[in-house]
Amino acid sequence: MTEQTFEFSASHARDARFEGGGLRSCFEYRDLGIAAATGGRATAHVIRAAKGDSAGFGWHKHNVEFQMYYVLKGWIRFTYEGVGEVLAEVGSCVNQPPGIRHAEVAHSDDLELIEIVLPAKFDTLEVEAPSE
Repeated sequence: MTEQTFEFSASHARDARFEGGGLRSCFEYRDLGIAAATGGRATAHVIRAAKGDSAGFGWHKHNVEFQMYYVLKGWIRFTYEGVGEVLAEVGSCVNQPPGIRHAEVAHSDDLELIEIVLPAKFDTLEVEAPSE
């Protein structure tokens, strides 16, 4: 087995910077330094609702090995293929299996969550709504 090197990483709230330009324009993202520390094997970031933009977005899927999120503030509602609608609120932890089709229905103005994804760089594909 090839040895994998990882670097130490610490991200502190006092240094937090949220930026746009992430996957969805309705969110702002705070990079937690995990992608750099793991050589791109994983990423972790805090996502929060962008001011004045709480509209949902359409059906899509991610080409990932692992994806989960944990809600810190507010709520978010998704519809998942084969599962139905899921309301994630403060304290909810959701594992999204690789390739599951899903669509965001809505989120609160104060939404804040932590998301962890493997690998750090991945493709997101817009897809047709499932016929259920």
